[in-house]
Amino acid sequence: MATLRFGSTIQLLQRQFATQLNVGSIRTLRQSAFYASAAATFKVERPSQFVSLNALRDNRGARKAKKRVGRGHGSGHGKTCGRGHKGQKARSGNSKPRPGFEGGQTPLMRVFPKRGFKNPMKRELQPLNLDKIQHWINTGRLDPTKPITLKEIYQSNIVKFKDGVSLLARGAGHLTTPITLEVTKASAKAIRRIEELGGRVVCVYHNKLALRALTKPEKFAVLPKSAMPMTAKLRKLYADPERRGFLAPGIKDKYQPVSFNFERRPNPNAAI
Repeated sequence: MATLRFGSTIQLLQRQFATQLNVGSIRTLRQSAFYASAAATFKVERPSQFVSLNALRDNRGARKAKKRVGRGHGSGHGKTCGRGHKGQKARSGNSKPRPGFEGGQTPLMRVFPKRGFKNPMKRELQPLNLDKIQHWINTGRLDPTKPITLKEIYQSNIVKFKDGVSLLARGAGHLTTPITLEVTKASAKAIRRIEELGGRVVCVYHNKLALRALTKPEKFAVLPKSAMPMTAKLRKLYADPERRGFLAPGIKDKYQPVSFNFERRPNPNAAI
C-alpha cells in the first residue's frame, strides 16, 4: 500500500507540473502575440510634409468644445440649462463665493471688533554695539581708514538689517580706533565715545529703494537719487545736531555723506 500511495503521489505531481507548464507556455504565446499586434498597430511613420507652424494641431480630444446651453429640449441642456429649478445654484452670477462668505450669516471677520493699526512708516533698526565694531576691525573685516557706511556693514556681515542700523554703546571701553560711521541712528553715549577718540558719527536717512541701491548696486543701471526724510518726525531727527543728523546746520556744511546720492548717476558696475 505504501508503494502504491507513493507512486500515485508522483503521478499527481507530474500532472500538476505539466498543467503549469502548459499554462505558462500559453501565457507566453499570448504575450508575444499582444506585443506583435501592438508593434503593428503603433507604428511610427515618416511625416509626409515638413513641420511648420500652420500645420501644428492639438491632439484629438485635447481641446473640448464649449457646452452650449439654452438651445432647446433636443440638446438636453435647454430651458433650465442643466441647473434644475430654483435655489442658489440656479441663479445667475453664482460662482465661487468670496473669501469669508458664510452663507449670509455675520462672518467671523465682522463679529469681533478691531483695535489698533499697522504703521506703514515703522522701521525695524538692528542694534550694533561698539565692542563688535572693534572686534571686526581687529580681525580685518572692517577698514577704519575709510568711512564705514551701511554698505560696508552689510558686506562684512557684522549684522543683518532690513531697514537700518542703530548704533549703541555696549562695550564702549573696548573701542580704541578712531572711525567715521554713517548709520541710521546712534545713541548719545556711542556718539560721545567715538568723538572722544577723534572719530565722527553721522546719522543718514535711507528709504527702501536707497538702501537697496546702497547694498546691492550691481542691480541698478542708474543709481537713484536718495529720498529725503518723509515725515516731520524724521525731518526733525535728521536735522538735530545733537543726534548728528546729516541735515543739521553744523554738519551738512562740513561733511557730505558717502552713502547718500544727491543726484541720479549711471552705474558703471551694473550687472544688467
